[in-house]
Amino acid sequence: MTSHSTMLEQPQLETEAAAQLFDNWFDPIEAGLRDRAREFLQAMLEGELDEVLDRSRYARRAKRSADASERMVGVPGHRHGHRPRTLLGTFGQLKIEVPRARLETPDGNTTEWKSQMLRAYQRRTLAADALIAGCYLSGTNTRRVRRALSALFGGAVGKDVVSRVWRKVKSDWEAWNARSLVAEPIVRLILDGTVVRVRLDREATSISLLVVMGVRVDGQKVLLAIKSMGGESTEAWRTVLDDLIQRGLRRPELLIVDGAPGLENAIAAVWDGVPVQRCTVHKHRNLLAHAPERLHEEISADYNDMIYASTREEVERRRKTFIRKVAAQAPRSRRQPARSRRPTLHLHATTTRSVAQRSYHQHH
Repeated sequence: MTSHSTMLEQPQLETEAAAQLFDNWFDPIEAGLRDRAREFLQAMLEGELDEVLDRSRYARRAKRSADASERMVGVPGHRHGHRPRTLLGTFGQLKIEVPRARLETPDGNTTEWKSQMLRAYQRRTLAADALIAGCYLSGTNTRRVRRALSALFGGAVGKDVVSRVWRKVKSDWEAWNARSLVAEPIVRLILDGTVVRVRLDREATSISLLVVMGVRVDGQKVLLAIKSMGGESTEAWRTVLDDLIQRGLRRPELLIVDGAPGLENAIAAVWDGVPVQRCTVHKHRNLLAHAPERLHEEISADYNDMIYASTREEVERRRKTFIRKVAAQAPRSRRQPARSRRPTLHLHATTTRSVAQRSYHQHH
């Protein structure tokens, strides 16, 4: 019996592909995409000016109506050529031609048209700045960032560009941390501590971050603060809460926490009397950590039925049933659900129950 196989030709194909890879670094796909990106960006700028003038290029200007009550559509003005610009983005470095125009003002003078999409003196996109800052924050220096991004940006990013981007990111971060919260209609707060891995002094290490997220009246979530305080002690959380109050944050109606004792002590010192809800995601994780794996699916289903009950009485009834059931099936989990009495009942401490539940479940 004769068998036919093509397996012998595969190493030869891999060798030819490897030879072509190192002999020719030109990528027609990347080149084609960058050309299309340039054309698309040019069309966006031309379309923006067309919308302002209410006419396309080479189209005649609309005549004024004899009736003074009728207004002209668009802004009166005229084009006058293009100016070259260089823009650096995740698509690489592009040389584009930005259209120019003179617009007439109500006082009879003219002013230069400015694009709202491409800001004056802008040389990089926001995504490019974020990529450069992210590489720098990963623990490397400015020269290594330049070498790491040389293939993407074509050598257009030097160490001075990295330094300028980092200074801008740092100033924006400081302004964001000091912004006023007086106008924010925050009614609920989600407070949690998390640990992230970063590189400091060329070594990977873990740092603790304290995160505060607010929930507005309409249910929209907004990030309020991220602080590196070295831990989740009472003093650390008290510093974060005091800073929020100094920036104008009003007294919340409900607090959702992870159960850390330092956070609870800080809340009692700052907002005594505000209802505190234990995050059900953290409680659910604790239950599963102390239960056999064979019971995880059943425990999760019963737990969700308990926390999503429609009334306080139904919550209490299901809680007692849940404790008896878990204690009988998983003795190690007996102490965990018993702590859920006060936080579980606080699911119904406010009339807008659906907003309160949705806020912390979507957050986690």
